[in-house]
Amino acid sequence: MSEQAFSPEERAAVYRAIAERRDMRHFSGGEVAPELLARLLEAAHQAPSVGLMQPWRFIRITRPALREAIHGLVEEERTRTAEALGERSDEFMRLKVEGIRDCAELLVVALMDGREAHVFGRRTLPEMDLASLACAIQNLWLAARAEGLGMGWVSLFEPQALADLLNMPTGSKPLAVLCLGPVTEFYEAPMLVQQGWAEPRPLSELLFENQWSTP
Repeated sequence: MSEQAFSPEERAAVYRAIAERRDMRHFSGGEVAPELLARLLEAAHQAPSVGLMQPWRFIRITRPALREAIHGLVEEERTRTAEALGERSDEFMRLKVEGIRDCAELLVVALMDGREAHVFGRRTLPEMDLASLACAIQNLWLAARAEGLGMGWVSLFEPQALADLLNMPTGSKPLAVLCLGPVTEFYEAPMLVQQGWAEPRPLSELLFENQWSTP
């Protein structure tokens, strides 16, 4: 065991947060105390980012009318997604895909504008800005779970429509609508598994050695 390792209890807590994190869709209203929200956002802000570019931007939605407008954008895309799914459209429409109206806090997370100026780590992989933002969201997700709060990542929206709604600058791009807040309980398994939409694949099927091959 490395001398730099956490204590057994601390390690167990980290792995528990990872294992019990859920993409939540059912919220119980309530509120998130300002100091707790600040702590969660600081955890997100501590995420790794390529070239230390910190491409994430967080927009806290506090106006009810704006929350409702975002919900409308998601509903529009939900319908389009159902149409694209063909024979699974009815099954998809029965799924609860967001908790925008019910969550205590609503956040939009976006990539900043001017990203083309950041070349370090992005010359051949420009999408590393997106990877960095995803790390920030994961930090927020795990911290929220440790604090007993649920979080759900909603990606059903047309990015430019949401950017226009939020008066975002040219070149920026919204990537997530995050629902955050108290929940009555956490799903025992991912909701899409519980609803029979999909089954997770074991790591053994996704782990190769030395080259891409049959596991």
